[in-house]
Amino acid sequence: SARVSSGPWLSLSLFVGNTMRTEICSFSGLKVYPGHGTRYVPCVSVQSTRPIFPFLSRKTESLFHQRLNPRKVRWTALYRRLHKKGSVEEVTKKKTRKVQKVQRAIVGASLEVIRAKRNQKPEARAAARDAALREIKERNKKKAAEKKAAAPKAAAAAAPKQQAPKQVVKKSKPAATSR
Repeated sequence: SARVSSGPWLSLSLFVGNTMRTEICSFSGLKVYPGHGTRYVPCVSVQSTRPIFPFLSRKTESLFHQRLNPRKVRWTALYRRLHKKGSVEEVTKKKTRKVQKVQRAIVGASLEVIRAKRNQKPEARAAARDAALREIKERNKKKAAEKKAAAPKAAAAAAPKQQAPKQVVKKSKPAATSR
């Protein structure tokens, strides 16, 4: 393992355009600005695919090598995020507006008619409902009677048309064969 200090050769690659490219400390989660901190390279082989760990200070590097959990160290960003400390934007509860009931007229009935029906007493409403049901039943009975009266006329009109008799196929017995 090797410890690489950041130097002028590293800080040049950290400037991209007008913005400064900062890294995040592997232990604390804080920003490491160009020219600051150290980097820990686990294996110094040429074809190493292991990650390079940037650290903010020797303190963070030491705690990392001691295998301390950053979630349990109070000053790290991970601890603060986990325990909801110092969140900049506090979520405010949205005020729920009370829904105001607005009565509107329905097509075919004005607002006055609707209010009058609502203010009716239950007995009057039940009587009106029964009267309406009786009227509907009478109408249905008239329609049924008209259909019955029209049925014999329709049958008489259809009588001249005679259907062709269905052909009946008689089955013949198979001829007896002798052996």
